[in-house]
Amino acid sequence: YFRNEGSLTSTLRTLLFFTALMITLPVGLYFSSKAYIFEGTLGMSDRDSYFYAAIVAVVTVHVVLALFVYVAWNEGSRQWREGKQD
Repeated sequence: YFRNEGSLTSTLRTLLFFTALMITLPVGLYFSSKAYIFEGTLGMSDRDSYFYAAIVAVVTVHVVLALFVYVAWNEGSRQWREGKQD
């Protein structure tokens, strides 16, 4: 019973971490890349910087989702192996 509770806590912690990452990282990278990289460093127009900053945010979402799937897959297979050995 306690082993299942530990795995549930670990799973919930992983889910909350990636949820926070999914909310903060794309939004933060959108505004920071728009202001500092595309408008500030590269000197793009306002309209172009919106477009390229949106691409950065979408790529970031996909990277976070891929990392979540990778971590969830490894965590699930590790828990399955531990349960199998008992």
